[in-house]
Formats: sequence, structure tokens, C-alpha cells
Amino acid sequence: MATIHLPGALSGHAGGQRRVEVDGATVGKVLAALGQAHPGVGQRVLDDRGALRRHVNVFVNGESIRYLDGIETPVAGTDEVWILPAVSGGG
Repeated sequence: MATIHLPGALSGHAGGQRRVEVDGATVGKVLAALGQAHPGVGQRVLDDRGALRRHVNVFVNGESIRYLDGIETPVAGTDEVWILPAVSGGG
């Protein structure tokens, strides 16, 4: 099982948990399983087509999936998946 780390903004939709373990061979399957277990999290991370929402960043073992294989990035049982809100701004 992969460990998914949730930001505080999403933990309330996962019973207050900041870490959740789910099975899945790819990021997309892990996120789908997370959405099945915690629909409130799934709705905020994936759109109705199952694609990652633009304001959400996902990292596997510290690497952004945007620079890997996107939601097709492989996930092994010991991997750590981090879901983080996008931060923007400037000054």
C-alpha cells in the first residue's frame, strides 16, 4: 500500500487523517481508490472525468508527477504520495 499525505485542507474530508494508505499501481489508480474511500477528497483532487484538477500538485517520493508520467506514474507499495495545493502569487 502506498501512503498518501494530505494537506490540512483535505484532511477534514478524510476523517481528520493526514495520512491514508491505499492500493494502486499508478497515481491515477491510487487517487481513484482514495476518492472511493473518501469521496470529499476525491471531488477536490479529481474532476468529473477523473483528471487531476489544475490547482492540485501531486508528488511521488519528492518528484512532481508533472515531470514523470502524470497520473500514469507508477506507484509501488512503499512509495509516498503527497497531495499539495498549488501556490501562486508574486510580488
